[in-house]
Amino acid sequence: MAREPDSSAREDLGADFAEALAQGWLPIREVARRTGVNAVTLRAWERRYGLIVPHRTPKGHRLFSAEHVQRIQTILTWINRGMAVSKIKPLLDAPQPPAEPVENDWHRQRNALIVAVTQLAERQIDDLVNQAMALYPPLTVCEQLLLPLLSDLQLRWQGQFGAQLERVFLHSWLRSKFGSRIYHNNRQLRGTPLLLVNHSDEPLEPHLWITAWLASNADCPVEVFDGPIPAGELAIAVERLKARGVLLYSSHALNLSQLPRLLSGIDCPVVIAGTPASIHHARLSTGVAMMNVTWAEDPLAAYRELSRRALL
Repeated sequence: MAREPDSSAREDLGADFAEALAQGWLPIREVARRTGVNAVTLRAWERRYGLIVPHRTPKGHRLFSAEHVQRIQTILTWINRGMAVSKIKPLLDAPQPPAEPVENDWHRQRNALIVAVTQLAERQIDDLVNQAMALYPPLTVCEQLLLPLLSDLQLRWQGQFGAQLERVFLHSWLRSKFGSRIYHNNRQLRGTPLLLVNHSDEPLEPHLWITAWLASNADCPVEVFDGPIPAGELAIAVERLKARGVLLYSSHALNLSQLPRLLSGIDCPVVIAGTPASIHHARLSTGVAMMNVTWAEDPLAAYRELSRRALL
């Protein structure tokens, strides 16, 4: 199935498409922007489950109404309550919404991933995450699957023999997985990149890569430096990349007295994400606000802060 062109190509779609847009119909790209559900997922919901049935132009281009957008929002509500997307269609037209689902599908998926991690089953992990990415928006996958999974595993790994093996295995897979997706997205995107820097002592920071993946899925080019950059050199990277913004991710407290030197010469917005956001909140809000710096505790908060500052 051919992908719907964006607005720059509308003149080639014919009078029927232009007339439909004038009447208030929305192209799939605009619906994706409004709902956060990308076009690939919207097509999957239509083809596999019949959750939405868009209007089609004579040339086959999908068009959506305000009612379609509301239906998508309802679908997202059920998904966030733990209902599997394959079971949602009967609920959409039910006169009375049923009670909370008995079985939370996100719990099932997380448990399956934990088993796969303990078995070092890379292909199984890849298949499970690919399936989630195909059927759910990136923010939902992050909020309902990836972040709770990492939290559950962190508890499992405390004082357990073999914990470091499982941790390095999973984090290596995650960096490879999201790095590959970011690379392919970057090849199709134009514009200045967002620079994300791992400011932790340890490599393979999973939250950094999840944040980079979320930004990349918002059609933002990203560059990831998976290691700290010395004071003075970060400004050089920003200048050479012409970065639209910088996100520093750290899993430990920062030396705030050294922060002005690290950020010296950087005139683009900076977001500090991770542990420092909770540890240094009070001092960051007073001592660093003049340096165009804000903070976020996790990838979801970082994504929202980047969006708020028009970096995505």
